[in-house]
Amino acid sequence: MGSKWRKLKLALGLDSCVHIPRTFDDSSATGKFSGSVSPSVVSPAGDTSGYRPSTPTPSSSGLRLPKSGPKSPKGTCAICLYTMKPGQGHAIFTAECSHSFHFHCITSNVKHGNQICPVCRAKWKEVPFQSPTSNMPHDLPRINLVATRDEGWPTAVRRLPSPQGDAARPISSLYHVNEPAIFDDDEALDQQTSITHHKDETDHDKINTVEIKTFPEVSAVPKSASHDAFAVLIHLKAPHSGRKPHIGQNVESSPPDENTRASVDLVTVLDVSGSMAGTKLALLKRAMGFVIQNLGPSDRLSVIAFSSTARRIFPLRLMTETGRQQALQAVNSLVSNGGTNIAEGLRKGAKVFADRKWKNSVSSIILLSDGQDTYTVNSRPNTGTDYQSLVPNSIHRNNGVGMQIPVHAFGFGSDHDATSMHSISEISGGTFSFIEAEDVIQDAFAQCIGGLLSVVVQELQVEVGCVHPHLQLSSVKAGSYQTSLMANARLATISVGDLYAEEERDFLVTVNVPVHESTDEMPLLIVRGLYRDPITKEMVALEENSEVKIQRPDIAEELVVSIEVDRQRNRLQAAEAMAEARVAAERGDLSSAVSVLDNCHKALSETISAQAADRLCVALSAELKEMQERMANQRVYEQSGRAYVLSGLSSHSWQRATARGDSTDSSSLVQAYQTPSMVDMVTRSQTMVFGAPQNKRVLRPAKSFPDRQRRQ
Repeated sequence: MGSKWRKLKLALGLDSCVHIPRTFDDSSATGKFSGSVSPSVVSPAGDTSGYRPSTPTPSSSGLRLPKSGPKSPKGTCAICLYTMKPGQGHAIFTAECSHSFHFHCITSNVKHGNQICPVCRAKWKEVPFQSPTSNMPHDLPRINLVATRDEGWPTAVRRLPSPQGDAARPISSLYHVNEPAIFDDDEALDQQTSITHHKDETDHDKINTVEIKTFPEVSAVPKSASHDAFAVLIHLKAPHSGRKPHIGQNVESSPPDENTRASVDLVTVLDVSGSMAGTKLALLKRAMGFVIQNLGPSDRLSVIAFSSTARRIFPLRLMTETGRQQALQAVNSLVSNGGTNIAEGLRKGAKVFADRKWKNSVSSIILLSDGQDTYTVNSRPNTGTDYQSLVPNSIHRNNGVGMQIPVHAFGFGSDHDATSMHSISEISGGTFSFIEAEDVIQDAFAQCIGGLLSVVVQELQVEVGCVHPHLQLSSVKAGSYQTSLMANARLATISVGDLYAEEERDFLVTVNVPVHESTDEMPLLIVRGLYRDPITKEMVALEENSEVKIQRPDIAEELVVSIEVDRQRNRLQAAEAMAEARVAAERGDLSSAVSVLDNCHKALSETISAQAADRLCVALSAELKEMQERMANQRVYEQSGRAYVLSGLSSHSWQRATARGDSTDSSSLVQAYQTPSMVDMVTRSQTMVFGAPQNKRVLRPAKSFPDRQRRQ
């Protein structure tokens, strides 16, 4: 029984910490965990020393066993997952609860304020620490010094005091991190590497050109006829990233070339409230490890952790090898307790951007929370819900004076406030993703950074103007993108902003076509564009202005509606039905909500694109049916339906991929907006184990909601 329990705790320990890459010799796995119940340190030579106090009572907040995932073998450090073997040049620490770790791995936890066992959550009376001798606190006894490592950092173990009321005051690393008043300590950028000019400027211009196409609803309208709300589709496609793998090289397994993409400043705002304890926090650490490993040396990362308050636990640092290890150590130090103060977390995240001295081309915030803000939104009774107050004014996308910092929000589990998270993303110009299955959090993050690490277009503005003198624009359907229509209705602009590599956008413009007897051809619209190249910083005009013309024959002929226009009409119709169904569901009328979705599904099935088995139309139909399933009753809607619908609305309004249900699974149909870079990063997430990319980890694919219902 004791052996089985030890194996279980070791398995749990695997998911509780982030892997920190080291150059350990893991050729053998013969090291074993000590059966001692007192802390000890094994020097690189194999010697053991340390206190032998009584064993404390382990905490009851142990991790839950995940449904899948690799197990940590005996003789393996539960933090870095490498073999522990005395005499290989690395000290080994065995705690009073009998769990063993590489000494420098566990001291990184202690340095950041974590004073409990990462495996069994037992509170330690004696903890290891390491610091330069000159900086060692004067009140700490210099005891149990062991052999000095190559870096010249002596290691030690010190006895923890037992303050009264310790059980009533959970220890949180948030309160142990020093934080300056002004976040102007961001690591300086090397301008020669952060802005890379291509050697072949001709090739660069060829690569970085936004493709623009236009599709009229029909190709001809008789001279004697008029056509109200005549639709014209404007299709944009961003260039690829310029990443050119060598012959025979697998794109999925090769890291992005730093010289062919814009560098990123990324701030992650992470919920570490009490509800994140256990498996959730463990999987969040693993997902953050994946993000850190896939950022390049020109990218910078800062980490904000929030519960009842918020702290910056890691400043904006370049993700060099050293920066990555420091970031991993900071993330690994996180422990969970307290409430949920999303607004304070976002305020700190925005402050990192506001105070920084240097600036990479791309800036973004990733926000993850599994709960509801109990400090801002719910603190104003009888005044309505003010979601604007959750987002700092400096990153409101429509205030005209702030920074363009989109917040990509991730709602984790069934208890998060999907309405708040969706509102935060909309206000800032980001996306909202619903992480339903806990073990797909890494894939959801991977999809997001797959886009952020491939930005090829910034500040894109599209201008649509009428050519024929008797023509006026009647509508511009652009989802969440800001549009403006001139007073004479002859000119409109669409603020598209950033585009990821090979990302596409479709906007539907309608005009009223009048009777036209003079010529056999009629010009309708002209489309122009201007954007900033994030690498060269230069403004680029779209080279090919796309003019839309239609034929005006004397006799009407039977014409087929453009399938491209029909497809986008279906997308807009489905998005409108989702929004209408959500309104009905929020007022408790689920039957009406289901009816709206069902009617839309039937209408879509009769369109020409559906009959042609168009992929987007098939995906929309599947999504509408799934939403109906998630509105089966109020309990189901509260648990997953609301979040699923809001994530779908976010995806369609921005025409950008979000995670929801099984949407990151390769077999899912809800992939209409995934870019190749996103697919590559998700594939990497699903096939890579830290430190051993060649090994495939066995995944339990996230099941769709109807499948789970059938299994119950």
